[in-house]
Amino acid sequence: MSSPSTSTPLLDGAPRTRPPSGTPRYAAPPAGGPGPNMVHQLLLAFLCAGYAVGAAFGWGSEELALIMGDFGLTAAAGTAAVSCFCYARIRRVRFRPAWMLFSLSSAMAALGNLVWGWYEVVLGRPVPSPSLADLFFLCFAPPAIVGLLVLAARPVTKAGWVCLGLDAWLIAGSLLTLSWSLALAQAAKLDGPSVAHAALSLAYPLLDIALVSMVLVLHFRRTAVNRTGVNTAVGALALTVLCDALFTSPLLHNDYRSGRLLDAGWFAGSLLLAYAPWAAYRRHGRVVDEGHTRVVHEHLPGQRAGARTVTSPQTPTPPQGGDHGCYPATRPITGSLAALTPYLAAAVCTLGILYNVLNGRSVDRVVLLTGGTVVLALVVRQGIMLLDNIALTQELAQKENHFRSLVQGSSDVIMIAAPSGVLRYVSPAAAGVYGRSAEELVGTELAHLIHPEDLGCVVHEVRRFLAASPQDEPTTRIECRFRSGSGGWLNVESTVNRHHGGLIFNSRDVTERVRLQAQLQHNAEHDPLTDLPNRALFTRRVQQALSGRRSSDRGPALRGTAVLFIDLDGFKAVNDTIGHAAGDALLVQAARRLQDAVRKGDTASRLGGDEFAALIVGDGTSDRAARERHILELADRLRLTLSQPYLIDANEVRVAASIGVAFAEPGLGAGELLRNADLAMYRAKAGGKGRVELYKPQMQQDVVRKAELATRLRAALHDGEFALLHQPVVRLSDGRISSVAAQARWRSSQGVLFTPAEFLRVAEDSDRTDELGRWLLEEAVEQAADRTAGGLTLPVVVRVGARRLLDRSMPLGSVEALLTRHGLPSGSLVLELADADPRVPLDELERRLGALRRLGVRIALDGFGSGYGALTALRRLPVDVLKLDRTLVEGVVESARLNKITGGLLRIASDLGLQSVADGVDLPEQVAALHAMGCTHGQGTAFSGPLDEYRLRRALATGRYPVPHDGPAEPAFAGGGAGVYTSGVTAVLGSGSALRSHNETPVPPT
Repeated sequence: MSSPSTSTPLLDGAPRTRPPSGTPRYAAPPAGGPGPNMVHQLLLAFLCAGYAVGAAFGWGSEELALIMGDFGLTAAAGTAAVSCFCYARIRRVRFRPAWMLFSLSSAMAALGNLVWGWYEVVLGRPVPSPSLADLFFLCFAPPAIVGLLVLAARPVTKAGWVCLGLDAWLIAGSLLTLSWSLALAQAAKLDGPSVAHAALSLAYPLLDIALVSMVLVLHFRRTAVNRTGVNTAVGALALTVLCDALFTSPLLHNDYRSGRLLDAGWFAGSLLLAYAPWAAYRRHGRVVDEGHTRVVHEHLPGQRAGARTVTSPQTPTPPQGGDHGCYPATRPITGSLAALTPYLAAAVCTLGILYNVLNGRSVDRVVLLTGGTVVLALVVRQGIMLLDNIALTQELAQKENHFRSLVQGSSDVIMIAAPSGVLRYVSPAAAGVYGRSAEELVGTELAHLIHPEDLGCVVHEVRRFLAASPQDEPTTRIECRFRSGSGGWLNVESTVNRHHGGLIFNSRDVTERVRLQAQLQHNAEHDPLTDLPNRALFTRRVQQALSGRRSSDRGPALRGTAVLFIDLDGFKAVNDTIGHAAGDALLVQAARRLQDAVRKGDTASRLGGDEFAALIVGDGTSDRAARERHILELADRLRLTLSQPYLIDANEVRVAASIGVAFAEPGLGAGELLRNADLAMYRAKAGGKGRVELYKPQMQQDVVRKAELATRLRAALHDGEFALLHQPVVRLSDGRISSVAAQARWRSSQGVLFTPAEFLRVAEDSDRTDELGRWLLEEAVEQAADRTAGGLTLPVVVRVGARRLLDRSMPLGSVEALLTRHGLPSGSLVLELADADPRVPLDELERRLGALRRLGVRIALDGFGSGYGALTALRRLPVDVLKLDRTLVEGVVESARLNKITGGLLRIASDLGLQSVADGVDLPEQVAALHAMGCTHGQGTAFSGPLDEYRLRRALATGRYPVPHDGPAEPAFAGGGAGVYTSGVTAVLGSGSALRSHNETPVPPT
């Protein structure tokens, strides 16, 4: 990403389409016609205009004018009473008592007009004064006044309540002074028809003055809930009071007739009051539930139909009615008028007094008393306000000091940036965090302090944040590198807030956290010992190399890309001999060699244990043969490098490296490529170790076939498809059978042909080896016991792996229990131990074999002469029989060198007093040669192949096999079958079949 210039303003580029801070956004009315409120407003205007026109033209007749002037007003006031009452009955409505009081007030007006119409229309005579109608009319104002008090924003302190009362009296006193000076003084004189008439004349204007006072007070203190409805109700009551004032004035009172234009004001006031509670109840397609914040949107642009938005009770809701444009967050004009209210009231009182003085009349005592109380209320109120201002000033100073202490004492750096990106304020913590003083940073462009590589992301985030709604996203968080006083870069995390078009940054130094996160990420992806990439990171890089950045790169990226899977041969012996610390040191040195051997763009990895891997990225060469040759040469050089001696604690340690190579192919995933390299590595180990092997598809097929065969072997174990055969072990001196060697064979009916060598190899590698070994041992002991019971006592030889002897699957007590259960006499079981496994600790093996010998079990060492560990095992282990490896027997006649080696081994066995057995004696020449060297026993097809139980008993009944002697070759027959001539010496098969090579073993029948 190309970074913008450092002179780019940080904030000036922000879009200016967002609404001002603090101003909520509302959905526009749905298109397609006026909303329900518009229809109601038009209907209301039409009714009021119709009534006004009718009243202006006298309704066409005097009788109709009386009906409309009396009963029309009754119907309008009754409608207002019913409307307010029904609204107040709705559940979860705020200020329900206020609307109930407005309903009662309208009901009083309706009853007054009803009585008035009864006199004028029904009785046809003037309304007496006073009358029942006056009582109802006088009861109109008190409920309305109390209702307005309920709607007013209630003060939270006693001083607030006092100020509310003083404000109401200031307004009422000023209006009373002015009204008394203009008209009420004459009405108060007791020259009317009666005292009641005079009192009634004063009661109307006084109640109206009280109602007007509450209307004005409410205008400055009204609640923000259902503002549209409250404003409509205030306007309705103000219009009603205005008409009452005109009615009580001398200019109109004497000439008033029902049905005139003045009634249109009362009519409109009642209808407005009827409409007031519903003004914002259904607006712009949403249902507003006063006092609660659940808003159900029927349809909003950008939302699905029927979507619901539920906010918590603490969430501020927009002003109901949608009149957000009429009432901004701050109202300086309204606030100024509220502050000037006491002075306006005093001015009105002064005008009332001046009016009397200018007319040459003496100042009335009522005016003086009222004016004096107004002035006194003004003084008291100003005193309260002065004390309140002093308290507020002290509180403000205390909060300012508290805020200053918090800002200056905070460990975070607080910065205020102008819209141009210039820093206006920086807290003193900048010196400790950034190494630069706050005075140095003030006036600097914020863009000059941010790292050029991070500036683009910061500008983008700031512009996005400023374009978002403040309600939806009040803050955001930005992390970038910030220039420090030393010239370096610090990792800084900032919480960003809006501030008068600019931004407030609350920043903290997170450099150590970023370093720790980077270290944790590194540790999660690297081997802790060698610091090479681990398996997860290596797999991810292989996947990246296979995919390529673009699809067009995918083909060239695969060319020559290969994975080398490396295993250190003999590493476990290092751990076992000189310790795990030395093994770890060897792994570290091997990792360094591997890292130095690969190119810069390649990846070396430690997968675990002594397994390593290398990813060689292709160079795009199209010649496949050249690529393979290059990779194989690299792998061979790496093998030689890793196989060089390692100097550890002044000791020279040698290990070999087996390497498997797998090339990337189209459609091949990272896991499959690693699997292919792993298979090639195991093929290299199986081929003699210390080799490089290239993956071929046949390897995968072999694995699948081996797995399938292992599965079939598991089923064969449970289905009883295994059979036990025995091959006789013959004494070379006289041909007598001294023992029989038990061998397992699989008689499968699946129809798949495979060699016994493959079957045995799969059986040894599968997880059913222990189960097969247990079956072989138990079956051999059981059949030997049956033969012993039949009078054919002969030891049975069972081949057992050295590792299995130390495994829990064959505990010591199990062999003893097996011999006791079948009653096999001592010396009747010979355990044939394979050539000592270097991974098996000889101390434990020696103890285990000693315990078995104490049970009467004889121990034979198989494969003698084939491995380096044979002499060590012979020196350490309690052995009774030495079994020569078949590789020595096969060349004992042709090779003079093998003849001498075999003779030396046999002399060792003779000197140690051990019985010697030659395995794989297939030819008569071998029998003669071995007997001449001093070998005591032989096993092979020169005497007999593996026999089933029936043929074994026939051979044991005979008891011996013919052995060749010095002299001419003579033919010999096995059981009367056809003779086979081999080198002039006769071989006899106890099975009666023709002689066959030892390497050719019967396969399971189809």
